[in-house]
Amino acid sequence: MNGIDWTVLIFTLGFIVAYGTWRTRRQRDLNSYLRGGREAGWGTVGLSVMATQASAITFLSTPGQAYESGMGFLQFYLGLPLALILISAIAVPLFYKLNVYTAYEFLENRFDLKTRLFTAFLFLLQRGLAAGITIYAPAIVLSSVLGWDLNTLNIIIGVLVIIYTVSGGTKAVSVTQRWQMAVILAGMVFAFYTLVQYITKDLTFMEALQYAGSQEKMQIIDFNFDLSSRYTIWSGLTGGLFLALSYFGTDQSQVQRYLTASSVKESRMGLMFNAILKIPMQFFILFTGVMLFVFYQMNPTPINFNGQVIEQVLAADGKGEAAALVDTYRYQTEEKVRLIEEGRRVDDPALLEVKAQLDQTRMAFQERAAEVAPDVETKDSDYVFISFVLNYLPHGAIGLLLAVILSAGMSSTASELNALSTTTMNDFFKRLKPGIQRTESLEVRISQWITVAWGIIAISVALAARLFDNLIELVNLLGSLFYGTILGVFLCAVFLKRFSGTHVFVAAIVSEVMVLSLFAFFSEEIGYLMFNAIGCVAVLLLSTMLHALVRRM
Repeated sequence: MNGIDWTVLIFTLGFIVAYGTWRTRRQRDLNSYLRGGREAGWGTVGLSVMATQASAITFLSTPGQAYESGMGFLQFYLGLPLALILISAIAVPLFYKLNVYTAYEFLENRFDLKTRLFTAFLFLLQRGLAAGITIYAPAIVLSSVLGWDLNTLNIIIGVLVIIYTVSGGTKAVSVTQRWQMAVILAGMVFAFYTLVQYITKDLTFMEALQYAGSQEKMQIIDFNFDLSSRYTIWSGLTGGLFLALSYFGTDQSQVQRYLTASSVKESRMGLMFNAILKIPMQFFILFTGVMLFVFYQMNPTPINFNGQVIEQVLAADGKGEAAALVDTYRYQTEEKVRLIEEGRRVDDPALLEVKAQLDQTRMAFQERAAEVAPDVETKDSDYVFISFVLNYLPHGAIGLLLAVILSAGMSSTASELNALSTTTMNDFFKRLKPGIQRTESLEVRISQWITVAWGIIAISVALAARLFDNLIELVNLLGSLFYGTILGVFLCAVFLKRFSGTHVFVAAIVSEVMVLSLFAFFSEEIGYLMFNAIGCVAVLLLSTMLHALVRRM
């Protein structure tokens, strides 16, 4: 990075934080602070919903996911359009009719207080952990890029988000997310354009697509019925549908986004905006990862895309075996470059042989790293995209793409902190302390301090975090362990009118214990998306059984 990159990065982030803080200052009542005064149009709602879901993890891990495994991850989103249609038809008018601040208020109206509090607790637990991960994701990359201390970056990112979230509440989150999405989309489009320009120096675009297809990177739909397969059309249309229903219909971080709309119509249009555009956006991000795969077949690749891992392994390896592997890899890379410069095609036998040797050396390095530095995470798919940005994009664009990563992380984290604060304030503090005399301004201040507290918790989670195989899978896994139970409770509330709160409350507890137990003992046999369907169905079945049992007694 040079001065131009730093200028672009600081100006972009500074403008977003300052704009959100200034536009939403002097929030004096809870309706304005927690629901933005219900003034937003469908465009703001649509972008806010999209930006909340599109965290830094989306733009770091998704290209890496496609680089390794191809386009199959897109199946994860196949159930989303149907889920948003159902939510628009059922949940949105219901929440507006009841004039709720959180989705969980509805559960007390329908059942009882304990059901409301248990469901809200599951949300707080899951989303509190996820907020830490959305801070951690951009921090690990910037730590590698800038050489800064990871803990320091976690704190800096968390504090920046806390500043404008506390200052302006829900409205600050919404108005800043419009600019954040503009920065994100502009940066990703430019990165893809630059990537294609590099690729077409050696291959035509159609040849690049054909090669990616020959390497099984372009297969989108998998009809395999194997439950252990993470991404199939069946897991997307079942587990993905249940996850989307839970996330958009019961997760306060999303419910709060469309409750800011000025009417049911504006809220529905904002959700339909996402139903139409979300899958194309994810296709574009995954396709960028596939093109990165093609690009690195014709260009040098590092032995690990995270340079800090190489340094740490070399420092820990007293025998120098890792250094020898790095030298071997460098020699093989030079041979690969020589063959490419001779005009060899990606499917040339000599070039394929060198690539096989590179893969073997890379694998040997990872094995040696596990021996000498077992605590160092050698999985580097989250660094593939940022490595390309730093090494191949022009200055200025590097600063913009780093701003993209930070903006996406800040956007999602701000939504999460805002939702955590709203749920804590309305479902616990106000509900359990009804006799305390409070003014509107005092309630706003209390909500602000709750936001600060959740921000500190999120930073603490980020400080304690460690890399997973792929960060986007980690976030979706966390959701899958809790969302199914939450969705089951809401479905009972909406469609099973005769069920009592006690039946559903007991069923929810048993179902959540069952989901966590299945994950603990059968995570290899059951794809994590299916836990959404398992939890939801378990709540419905157990509630039905308890209801029938009580009626017979």
